[in-house]
Amino acid sequence: MFTGIVTDIGTIRSVEQRGDLRLIVATDYDPATIDLGASIACSGVCLTVVDKGADWLAFDASGETVSRTAPGMWAEGRRVNLERALRLGDELGGHLVTGHVDGVATIVGRCEEGDSVRFGLRAPEGLGPYLAAKGSVTLDGVSLTVNEVRDGADGTDFAVNIIPHTADHTTLSGWAVGDGVNLEIDVLARYLKRMADARM
Repeated sequence: MFTGIVTDIGTIRSVEQRGDLRLIVATDYDPATIDLGASIACSGVCLTVVDKGADWLAFDASGETVSRTAPGMWAEGRRVNLERALRLGDELGGHLVTGHVDGVATIVGRCEEGDSVRFGLRAPEGLGPYLAAKGSVTLDGVSLTVNEVRDGADGTDFAVNIIPHTADHTTLSGWAVGDGVNLEIDVLARYLKRMADARM
């Protein structure tokens, strides 16, 4: 379990296709404080630490993981938002995040709003009902507030604002129109939708 509050930006140092995709990620985390088998969210994807070195962590991404995350996500040189797993007693600064990507949203607009940047996104098919204005969403591992939601004939669009602090401490400032981003819906919305469907 995570909170969507990024604590480091790692860089994928190498990618090797084995049975799964072996990723070596350079990090400023102290690997001595991270156990093998620990969970780390990598741009919203919960991965298991399978090896480590002086300044890197290794993860295996299965074919299922690769197929369900943003295109180009696991490329050498790619920067990824990192978050260590939530521990009991930690501050819950964002919202509860599982690290299980529900789909890939597409950036459809970008504009400056004061010191912030407002992004418009198209939700993956079927996930629109889980998004609500002033609710929470996780994009590339970052807990964000949904500013508005619009349902249309072509699908559901929604918007988020990225403040300067978030832009400086995550990879989100590099987003461009047309990019795909990992989306996880709020776990509370998931259960509420399930309960509502069960009543029908």
